[in-house]
This record gives sequence, C-alpha cells and structure tokens, in this order.
Amino acid sequence: MYLRGLREDHGLSQENIAKILDTSQTMYARYERGANELPIRHLITLCKFYKVSSDEVLGLDEKKRRYPQL
Repeated sequence: MYLRGLREDHGLSQENIAKILDTSQTMYARYERGANELPIRHLITLCKFYKVSSDEVLGLDEKKRRYPQL
C-alpha cells in the first residue's frame, strides 16, 4: 500500500494518522508495513482525509500512481 508515501507527502507522523483513525501508532505502523490488513472503515477515513480515491490508496490506479510498488 501507499500509506507511508501519502502520510510523508503531507508531513504527518504515524501517531498523527493513528489519532485520526482512532487506533494506536503501533497498529497504524502494522497497516503501513502490510502486517495487518487495513479495515474498510479506515480506508474510507483515509480517502476522505487525503482527498484521494481508494484505488489510489491501494495502488490500483496506474494513471495516478505516485509511489513505487513494493
């Protein structure tokens, strides 16, 4: 996923985003690493917060891909 790139482009910390999602920094870090799946409710919140599509967050929109696929 491209969560880290989105977060860093906005100058935010994992703790900042964890607060927005009402979760712990540790759990958010696990989402960024792909160790845990991102719940749909968090995906929706992040899309609204960053003003991007879910396809972009998930790396499915080839035209808008800003971050290298890991």
